[in-house]
Amino acid sequence: MQEEQPQEAAEEPAPSAAASECDPGALSSDSQNLSDVDAFKILLEMKMKKRQKQPSLPGTVTELVTEEGSKVYVVGTAHFSDDSKRDVVKTIQEVQPDVVVVELCQYRVSMLKMDEKTLLKEAKEINLEKLQQAVKQNGVMSGLMQMLLLKVSAHITEQLGMAPGGEFREAFKEASKVPFCKFHLGDRPIPVTFKRAIAALSFWQKVKLAWGLCFLSDPISKDDVEKCKQKDLLEQMMAEMIGEFPDLHRTIVSERDIYLTYMLRQAAKRLELPRASEAEPRKSIPSVVVGVVGMGHVPGIEKNWSTDLNIQEIMSVPPPSISSKVSRFVVKASFFGLMCYGFYRVGKRTVNIILSMTAAQSCLQRLAEIRPQK
Repeated sequence: MQEEQPQEAAEEPAPSAAASECDPGALSSDSQNLSDVDAFKILLEMKMKKRQKQPSLPGTVTELVTEEGSKVYVVGTAHFSDDSKRDVVKTIQEVQPDVVVVELCQYRVSMLKMDEKTLLKEAKEINLEKLQQAVKQNGVMSGLMQMLLLKVSAHITEQLGMAPGGEFREAFKEASKVPFCKFHLGDRPIPVTFKRAIAALSFWQKVKLAWGLCFLSDPISKDDVEKCKQKDLLEQMMAEMIGEFPDLHRTIVSERDIYLTYMLRQAAKRLELPRASEAEPRKSIPSVVVGVVGMGHVPGIEKNWSTDLNIQEIMSVPPPSISSKVSRFVVKASFFGLMCYGFYRVGKRTVNIILSMTAAQSCLQRLAEIRPQK
């Protein structure tokens, strides 16, 4: 099986911010004569000194170890939470990781560079342009489902006045302060997830899910969000979802647990040290990784950590079923039917308005008088 390499963000955080914290005396005027290998060793040594041997970590962090001895610190977060942001910052500062992996894919990486104000505006605005883009990217049914889920996110955003993904933006900022720290995107591409989710549901399950998402309007408090950090409440919520949409849970949660686990293990491969010459033997050390994922994925990552994983199966998109084809035809027919009906109503109303005007009535009367004379 070909291994899928972790996706790196469009712009890898530069180590210069952290490197600038070094003691000027450590790098004297002769530093310009240092080789790249020597410079790397100096910065790596500084990083190791700053890395805590027994880090003081938040209660939301789960520590995992690979067969090669690398350590992975998985921070379970609530996506709308100030506490989660602080947990991420503290964890990265304590362990000084070699790689930071976040629960994002290339289709959502733009949120890393947007400010909070812009994100709030984007999250609240769901318009026709976004719908067309979602349909073009994912297909009719998957696109519509994506817009419904965006509506849920917009509802939470409006209720809390907080944009989603704050913990990922904090992770990106903190990673840029750690020397030689890479930033990886660890989530499965969202078009694959939506297409597999839609394909797994029957026609009536799709209707039921869409109906529930359309009429979601329950108020949400910040206390409700913070309660998501409690594993017992989270497991209860997941159990309720499994009972109603087991196939949806499999594609949106369980399969992504596998994918995230695989990407974390890929990121946690041993770190190879640079060599001064080709003759020097290769040396490597265990790496340190920080993973930032939603709390709901942590139990699945723990469960899959020591198992053999094959992600090729969960990356394939099944062909559309007969019910999917029928539902797609119904959606398209309804859309065009509504458009035609709208044009008909507008045209009919326009004609009635024109005919009701005095000038139009006068012209019609003259035509009626002229016609008998012929």
